[in-house]
Amino acid sequence: MNSFGRIFRVHIFGESHGDCVGIIIDGCPAGLPLSVDDFSIDIERRKPGAKGTTPRKEDDIPQIKSGLFNDKTTGTPITILFENNNTRSVDYEKLRAVPRPGHADFVASKKFGGNEDYRGSGHFSGRLTVCLVAAGVIAKKILAFATQKDATIFSVTSKILEVGGELDIENGLQKAIGAKDSIGGIIECRVNGLPVGLGEPFFDSVESVISHAVFAIPAVRGIEFGTGFAAAKMFGSQHNDAIENKKGKTFTNHAGGIVGGITNSNELVFRVAIKPT
Repeated sequence: MNSFGRIFRVHIFGESHGDCVGIIIDGCPAGLPLSVDDFSIDIERRKPGAKGTTPRKEDDIPQIKSGLFNDKTTGTPITILFENNNTRSVDYEKLRAVPRPGHADFVASKKFGGNEDYRGSGHFSGRLTVCLVAAGVIAKKILAFATQKDATIFSVTSKILEVGGELDIENGLQKAIGAKDSIGGIIECRVNGLPVGLGEPFFDSVESVISHAVFAIPAVRGIEFGTGFAAAKMFGSQHNDAIENKKGKTFTNHAGGIVGGITNSNELVFRVAIKPT
């Protein structure tokens, strides 16, 4: 299926070289101020053009087709389209006979019996991540809306920790460019202001739900929370986060803000490994 979420549900659609890609978002409350300009900053961050990125250029102006009236959400599903204009479909004709390694060409052909749109990786393309960015823009607006409503301050931040093992991002990129190759990296996300009690013990644990969403990004190869894989080298006496007060604050945060699949009010921390394209 191409949907994710319950309270805030997203459905993604489209192909890399089709007319457009898009997303339908259900669960957005009514009365949330929203305009095309709200998407500009995050869409620009995602756009190609920076060092080492794909040369494909798209305007990526969101076309909001439903769920908006007088610049406010109506409470009904929001449909957002992004047109595909800069395509060279003829470049992909040979992929029918020679699927690319590291791409979904081979498995897509087998799964869909050769009926898939193979141009530009079709529905498997990183092109569709522009839709995920749009969903994130609205999600952040909802968090800001909730902050105004109950005075809770939510903060979501992310940053690139390393590229190709280099802490100096520029050096990591240049290493790949110099080798005429691609390279991966690690991104860290931190969330503050979460209450105690979000999540469930097993299949809907906070780690499970976040991981489900994160792995929708085609290039993600791994995820870790808190101390992550390094915890396997620690004693329990080292890894345990001693509780500091009745609000659940801990002296350390090896668990990354999640215990038993449930948030404990400390900073939620996770890191994502991105493969080379």
